[in-house]
Amino acid sequence: MSQDLPILRLRPKANATAIKRGYPWVFADEIVADRRTRALAPGTIALLEDAERTPLGVVGVSPESKIVARMLELRGTAAPDKAWLAARIAKALSLRERLFDAPFYRLIHAEADGLPGVIVDRFGDTCVIQPNAAWSELLLNPLAEALAEVTGCANILKNAGSRGRVLEGLDNEDAVLKGMAPDAPVPVAMNGATYLADVTGGQKTGLFYDQRPNHAFAARLARGARVLDVFSHVGGFGLACLAGGAASALAVDGSAPALDLASGGAAAMGAADRFATRQGDAFAALTELGEAGETFDVVVCDPPAFAPSKPALEAGLRAYERVARLASALVAEDGYLVLCSCSHAADLAKFQGACLRGIGRAGRRAQLIHVGAAGPDHPLLPQLAESGYLKALFFRL
Repeated sequence: MSQDLPILRLRPKANATAIKRGYPWVFADEIVADRRTRALAPGTIALLEDAERTPLGVVGVSPESKIVARMLELRGTAAPDKAWLAARIAKALSLRERLFDAPFYRLIHAEADGLPGVIVDRFGDTCVIQPNAAWSELLLNPLAEALAEVTGCANILKNAGSRGRVLEGLDNEDAVLKGMAPDAPVPVAMNGATYLADVTGGQKTGLFYDQRPNHAFAARLARGARVLDVFSHVGGFGLACLAGGAASALAVDGSAPALDLASGGAAAMGAADRFATRQGDAFAALTELGEAGETFDVVVCDPPAFAPSKPALEAGLRAYERVARLASALVAEDGYLVLCSCSHAADLAKFQGACLRGIGRAGRRAQLIHVGAAGPDHPLLPQLAESGYLKALFFRL
């Protein structure tokens, strides 16, 4: 109970009202940094109080992070245990089971699902956990046990490759927490396409579920089209477009293993003869295709986060503008250009502005026909703007 938990207290000028209304983060400069606070170990569960010593809720403490505390239980007083974790997981599962017919989705989306810093992607009977906050690393075993109990999954894996773990001072060691790691890529059916997810050696957890609805919208534009999918990873947009009736798709990515998985997915869905890959730098490929006079009916660019933080924002926006300029030159008249950003530091207005500057510099005129976001298995926490990170802009040029 609360009397057993150490105390973390806000400074008088900290915004306690925002926390009471659901904002889940407390920053290092907002707390009273006395000797006892500085001595707290990473992952400590503490009781957060305002400056008047009124309890606000239970938090997980990360002394090495700028986000020194993450709200676990607003207005609560008990430390989380396996039963608490299982209840949160069950609530998240109930949403996904209503949304999807098959168990392939993001099961836990961090703060929005009440488990701050925790990502869980599900691949059938395998779940991959990214415990990106110190509190979740400390409770990793009960978290894995609760996950297996609620979902019935036989295999629970830990993926420690995220940038967030570095910021929290955590290790980069992957692990098998229950069962065994799959000995081959896991086939995932989405939007009529087949993707091969490498859940042990691939990027992030092996697949990007967040783009599912945007893949589907692109596929609607692709019937009979020549498609160029740049920064393709395992073929996300390209394979969806083939499933939608595209005449051909060319996937461009810097990772040869990712392109091998994309080719495997095309073969699994019977579309190998319409699919080609090009390994190398995306900017160089865009430039070379333009110099060769190539054009495509649908061009998609889904790059990694060019602006992962506020200090990187201006450089990131210039990179997005450059992508838009190079890609626009490859779009046939009345064709479609899809530009994506997963940078939470670049909001929709800034990202759209950069894209329009690039399109304009290419001498093209654009109609914006659709604005996409992450799928519903990546819910937003309205109080946390960072949870709305994904933007997808669909233009007709």
